[in-house]
Order: sequence, then structure tokens, then C-alpha cells
Amino acid sequence: MSGAWADLRPRVLSAIVMVAVGGVAVWAGGAVFIALVVLAGAAMLWELARMAAPAIRREAVLYAVGIVLACLALVWLRTSVGLAAFLWLLGVVIASDVAGYFAGRSLGGPKFWPAVSPKKTWSGTVAGWVGAALVGLGFVVWGGAGAGLIVLSPVVAFAGQLGDIAESWFKRRAGVKDSSALIPGHGGVLDRFDALIFAGVLAVALALAVPGVPLP
Repeated sequence: MSGAWADLRPRVLSAIVMVAVGGVAVWAGGAVFIALVVLAGAAMLWELARMAAPAIRREAVLYAVGIVLACLALVWLRTSVGLAAFLWLLGVVIASDVAGYFAGRSLGGPKFWPAVSPKKTWSGTVAGWVGAALVGLGFVVWGGAGAGLIVLSPVVAFAGQLGDIAESWFKRRAGVKDSSALIPGHGGVLDRFDALIFAGVLAVALALAVPGVPLP
């Protein structure tokens, strides 16, 4: 396998391991889930610190605050709202990422924001919205969630896409390709979960601030 798909095999193998480990922790909840979130958060903060050149340390501080808020948001979503809500958020982020990856590599086309994220295309961005909406539809049809979840899902997915763009901008300013090499095929923990940071914070902020937000 070569060209645009050269990294597909290690990405898939790493994803299988992450799904297995994360799946056990998410299902178990409680202290096991909190421990995994703390570990992932610590890894992301470590990666951020090693990328933070003197010229961008102030932006780095804001990003660090975002990571901490995201960890708190994920714990609150799983422990206080429930497993279904957390699985919906995870499904939205994963569907957006997978749909965007394959559509962007297959269709190509105009870039979404080439100065910040040269690889992200409009085709991949829109495919991510569609994938997220389908996840929302699944929770409406089979999970009994409110129909508004179909609209909320791509909004949360877009926040995740912005999180990916923000990390890309940060890496370009820092002059690095990946935040680390901890995850084969994916780069660092921050590379893999940057979308979840923004998506999780937005989802929880909307749930707390807006009455009637249709979380599962």
C-alpha cells in the first residue's frame, strides 16, 4: 500500500487497540474511566509542553486550559449524563474523522483552510458533517433521542474539525509534523484526540447552558 493510503494499515491497527482499551474503560465507567481520561489528558499536556516554543507559549496556555476543560467535560458526560450520551459524542467525532479521511483522500478538491491545515479539504469537511448527522439519526431511530440530535451532531462535529485545525495551526507554528510518536499511524495522543477536545467542551457547554438540548 502506497501513496495517499500508505498510513492506513498502522492507523487501523492502532485504532483497534485504542477501541479495545477505550471500550473497556468507557463501559466500566467510574474510576476506570476517570483514570483513562487523566492518563490521556496528562499525555496531551506533555505533548503540548514539548511543542511549545517560546514564541507560542501564551497560546499553549490557552490550549492547556482547553485540554483540562475537555477532560472534565468527558468525565461529567459519562458519569452524570450517561453512557449513551458519551457514546453519541464519541460516535460523532469518529464518524466525522473517518468520513472526512476517506472522502478527502478519495475526492480531494478545494482546501478548507490551506494556510493552517494543508490536507483538510471541503469534501472531507462536508463528508464529516454527513457522517455525524447519520450518527445522530441512528440515536434518534434506535435510541429514542430527540430529532434535534440530527442537527446538533454536525454542529458538534464541526467543533471537532475546528479542534483538528487548531492543533494543525499550533504544530505549524511549532515546526513539527506530529505532537509525538506515541500512537503508530496517528502521531501523538493530541493528534488523535484534538477533535474530541473541542467537540466535548461544546457538547457539554450546550447541555449546561441551553435548556432542552437533545442529548441521548
